[in-house]
Order: sequence, then structure tokens, then C-alpha cells
Amino acid sequence: MNYQQLLLQGTLIKRYKRFLADIRLPDGHEITVHCPNTGSMKNCAEPGWPVWLSDSQNPKRKYQYSWEWVAVQHQYKACINTARANQLVAEALEQDVISELNGHERIQKEPKVEDGRLDFLLHQEHDLNEASKTYVEVKSVTLMAEQPGAGSFPDAVTERGLKHLKRLLALHQQGYRAVLLFCVAHEGIEQVTPADDIDPKYGAALRDVVAQGVEVLAYRVEFGEQQMALTRRVQVLL
Repeated sequence: MNYQQLLLQGTLIKRYKRFLADIRLPDGHEITVHCPNTGSMKNCAEPGWPVWLSDSQNPKRKYQYSWEWVAVQHQYKACINTARANQLVAEALEQDVISELNGHERIQKEPKVEDGRLDFLLHQEHDLNEASKTYVEVKSVTLMAEQPGAGSFPDAVTERGLKHLKRLLALHQQGYRAVLLFCVAHEGIEQVTPADDIDPKYGAALRDVVAQGVEVLAYRVEFGEQQMALTRRVQVLL
């Protein structure tokens, strides 16, 4: 995906109230921006780290700018805007980047399921065979441990994520293919593990649903000057 407007660079002063961050611009001015991330952003929000902002071009918005990227430890770009994960996956699905999910004629976004919605439903146009349909739930991974290469999910306790695992398992038991896809939006992460120290219930549930047939994949995001793309698979360790 390409950003239509030039990303504005700055330096993080602080993140607060979950959805707000104060940023210092190169000219010294300080602005408050929208922080589009509901998680803890552990290891991604240290004061003094470089950040990149998108401009909504909407003067009626209370906060015109949104925080997009951060340079973790001043060297690894990470996308903290969790809404971008689905956009990146949609683009990758359309371009057949995710080889394990190729071969479907139709990509349906936010399909309805019994207790809400998941992120994608992949299927053939006129095939009514349940086994040919694939449900995909996407999770954004930005939590890197102290040692580069090791990433984990979630970065905060997630009841919603737990519900999604249960729904994927139920769909698999009904005859559908069910896939959890980690979108690894961090240059320093090469493998993903459950964050058992943060949410042991999620880690246990993930291992349980995988043992029963739910698939789990992880693909890494590559960053350019003004763009991102999902490009290659990385390892998931359970």
C-alpha cells in the first residue's frame, strides 16, 4: 500500500489516553495526533523515538494527523496503525502473495459469522462446498522482545482475540478452513510466539485451536519511503 500524502516525520513526546500522542516536529512545534491503536503498544512508544504521521487533509477533524510508524530503538520501523493490517492483507491476497491462501476467486471482507464478523472469507464464485471456503482472521504484531527477531502477540490481554480463536475453531468444526494470520508490521521481528507472560489464556487457547485444526500463518511487512507491503512468511513458534 502507498500513502497518498507525504508522511510527516517527528519525534514522540508521549502517548496517553490510548488514542492520543504528542509529537515534536522538526521545526520545534508540538502537535497532538490520533493514535490508532487499542493495545498497550509495549516496546513501541518510547519518548524520543522517530515517528511518521499521515495527514487526513481534513481540517474539520479534531486531530488532523494520525500516527503511522515508529522507529523502534531508532532502527526498526513498525506500523502502529492497526487498521493497516487488513489493508495490507487484502492487497497481498489480491496479488497472490500469501501462497497458502491462493486459488480463490472471491475475497469477501468482514464476513458475518454467528457472533459478529471476521476479517476475510475466501471462496470460489459458485462453489457451495464448505471445505472450499476459508475464513481468515488477521492480527497485527508489533511487540518485539529485547532480543531482535523475537516477536509475540498480544501486547495486552485480549478478550476479543480469544473470542476470534473460538469462532475460528467452531468454523473449522463445521467443515470450513479456518486461518489465523499474523501481520508482522515490524522490521525487527522474524518469528512470532504467543505472549504467555501477558495473556496466558490466549496462548493456551491458540495452541488448543491449532491442535484441533485451525491454521496459523505469519507474514512480514516490508517498509519503503512511503509504502508498505506484505512480502514473506516468517515462523510461528507454539
